[in-house]
Amino acid sequence: MEHKEEIDSLLDEFAKGWSVERMSKVDKAIMRLAVYEIKYAPGVPDGVAVNEAVELAKTYSSDEAPAFINGILGKIIESEENA
Repeated sequence: MEHKEEIDSLLDEFAKGWSVERMSKVDKAIMRLAVYEIKYAPGVPDGVAVNEAVELAKTYSSDEAPAFINGILGKIIESEENA
């Protein structure tokens, strides 16, 4: 995947107490996709990327994953807006 190292670095930075290696494969894949859309797909609104990620997590991950993913993606979007 293009930009994988940069995306993983962002996830490590904003997932306090969690490294990318500790995340479930499903959560990691969902967040990588969403961060790619947020940073590199200008045609996809940030809110849509987050909503899609949360919906995927509700379907394919644990009960805690949607809130976890929403929080991390929200922090990433906020940092992008303040940059």
